[in-house]
Amino acid sequence: MQNMDGVLSFIITNLPLILCLVFGVAMLVVEVFMPGFGLPGISGLILVATGVVITWRTYGAVAGLAVTVIALALAGISISISVKSAASGKMSRSALFLSDVSQTVEHEENAALLGKEGITATVLNPVGIAEFDGVRLNVLTEGTYLEKGKKVKVTQVEGTKITVREIEG
Repeated sequence: MQNMDGVLSFIITNLPLILCLVFGVAMLVVEVFMPGFGLPGISGLILVATGVVITWRTYGAVAGLAVTVIALALAGISISISVKSAASGKMSRSALFLSDVSQTVEHEENAALLGKEGITATVLNPVGIAEFDGVRLNVLTEGTYLEKGKKVKVTQVEGTKITVREIEG
């Protein structure tokens, strides 16, 4: 029972540090899906840096360095999982992301999109919206960042996952 009291005491004592790191990493994940580098990214960096500084001042340089490495690893893993989820179509069906897009094309008809050319309606970072013959669809790049208004071509279709590549020229 005394061990549980110690854990609870540790969590309560370090709550600001824990909250800074958790919300900082969450904001960095949100930034991946936002066009440009804006408020979520800046807020995330500030929160993670604040968590590291709190650790550094409270527990010393070694603990500060350890928290820095852990925060960077946690951010990398979280962003990787989020992008992979978006690529597999799980996040694209979520009402939280890109909810203003009308998915009027049925799954069976998506295969007809292969090779079709369109224009990016939003920034693709790597997920965004592109318009094909007047229909706006959630799309995913092959890992590159594309600005709004770029010409793209559908290179792969797997269910609701539509992958595009920029057309040079």
